[in-house]
Amino acid sequence: MDAAHFNSLSLDELWTLHQQGSLTQKMLVQKARLEERLHKIGLADEATRFDRKRRPYPPVRPKYRNPKNPAETWSGRGRLPRWLRPQLRGGRK
Repeated sequence: MDAAHFNSLSLDELWTLHQQGSLTQKMLVQKARLEERLHKIGLADEATRFDRKRRPYPPVRPKYRNPKNPAETWSGRGRLPRWLRPQLRGGRK
């Protein structure tokens, strides 16, 4: 934010910004303390395990092909494609 923006804010808005900044600073300090405590008791690796990326999976070959448009395929994973819904409702397997 530039100085012109601060000059246009009311006193209540400035106080709210100050409180938000103070709260953010307190949260960062508390987070650092908690991470330090986790590290001391040996749970730091377990607490941060969710930050790891998933292993790469190989691409899945398509199992189903749209008979009207062979370029549209589906591997059988994920959401059912739109072109397959009417066929399944019609009794096609």
